[in-house]
Amino acid sequence: MTNFKRIAQFIGAIAIAAVSAQSAFAQQKITKLILPVGAGSGVDVIVRSASKALETSLGTAVVVENQPGAGGIVGTQAITKASPDGLTLGVVSNNHVINPSVYKSLPFDPIKDITPIAVIGQSSMILVVNPKLGVSDAKSLAAALRAKPDAYNFASSGNGTILHLAAEMFLSEANVKAKHVPYKGVGPMVTDLLGGQVEFGVLALQAVQPHLKSGALKAIGVASKERNPAAADIPTFAEQGFPNYIADGWFAVIGPKGMSAAEAKRVQLAFAAAFNTPEVKDAMAKQGNTIAVQTPEFTASFFVSEMEKYAKLVKQAGVKLD
Repeated sequence: MTNFKRIAQFIGAIAIAAVSAQSAFAQQKITKLILPVGAGSGVDVIVRSASKALETSLGTAVVVENQPGAGGIVGTQAITKASPDGLTLGVVSNNHVINPSVYKSLPFDPIKDITPIAVIGQSSMILVVNPKLGVSDAKSLAAALRAKPDAYNFASSGNGTILHLAAEMFLSEANVKAKHVPYKGVGPMVTDLLGGQVEFGVLALQAVQPHLKSGALKAIGVASKERNPAAADIPTFAEQGFPNYIADGWFAVIGPKGMSAAEAKRVQLAFAAAFNTPEVKDAMAKQGNTIAVQTPEFTASFFVSEMEKYAKLVKQAGVKLD
């Protein structure tokens, strides 16, 4: 065989391999994970930490797509309009069950227009302040707010969001007042907290950990029953004299309505497998997340009970949007 023939055969083999690779890539399925929140939020960090493990457990490529806006309504509506084939899913948080009480009407039913798949776990909520405020704990923050009613501002990721309601809960428990400044997502909210345009706010631990370590923001307390192992130096509000201030964040997987029970279970098991890998478990622990992947049946009943709980909190806070 001449060298020319060998070269030709080699080039031909490369071409065949390239065509095969392109064909396999074209046939590869892609799972889109829609997040109704902005980049850098707690849910965003969680999902991106697990995306590689999810590609393995789901058996598809995974594309994470942020669609923030209107307290999660924009992204959730996109999920409800997708095909129920299991290739378009969403990861939602408390806002999913808060919105029905906050808005006069929604473009979808948060219970009937989705397929509940899995509650994944919980995130600790931390009340943080800009250090320039000069307070060190919950009591000194309450004293500062009480001394100058409505002189200080608190940030949230939007009207009626869990971050808004969690801050309102503290104001109610401490019997103080402050002005609410809503932002379109966690990113700009944190930016202005760091810049001092707003004095305080409530955020998921994983969203503020780097800023707490650098000293750019100061943690006042964790709104959970117990301290978080990932930030054991941050005391609970119960330890500081506010035993009723408890506001945990949670995150869950949903799909469009019409998904079969078998498909919902397949996705739930895939998420359970991904979040049980050593790499993801380590990442979740460092971020302060408690992982416990629940069944579709549990998730369905959980959504209903959470909706009832937040309806009472929204009414108490007097939040109502068009």
